[in-house]
Amino acid sequence: MGKLTGFLKNVVSEMRKVSWPKRKELTRYTIVVIFTVIFMAVYFGLVDLGISEVMEWYIAL
Repeated sequence: MGKLTGFLKNVVSEMRKVSWPKRKELTRYTIVVIFTVIFMAVYFGLVDLGISEVMEWYIAL
């Protein structure tokens, strides 16, 4: 039990050293992540659609 208590004390100590982002930074990071996810979803959706169309064309030959 002593090891667990020591571990938790170390965790709390390290968490106090963490530099947390400010609200403005966090908002900016969140917007960047959301737009990146949307962009990648659209990109891979279009690639998938293109590959599907090519495969359907090839199979119809």
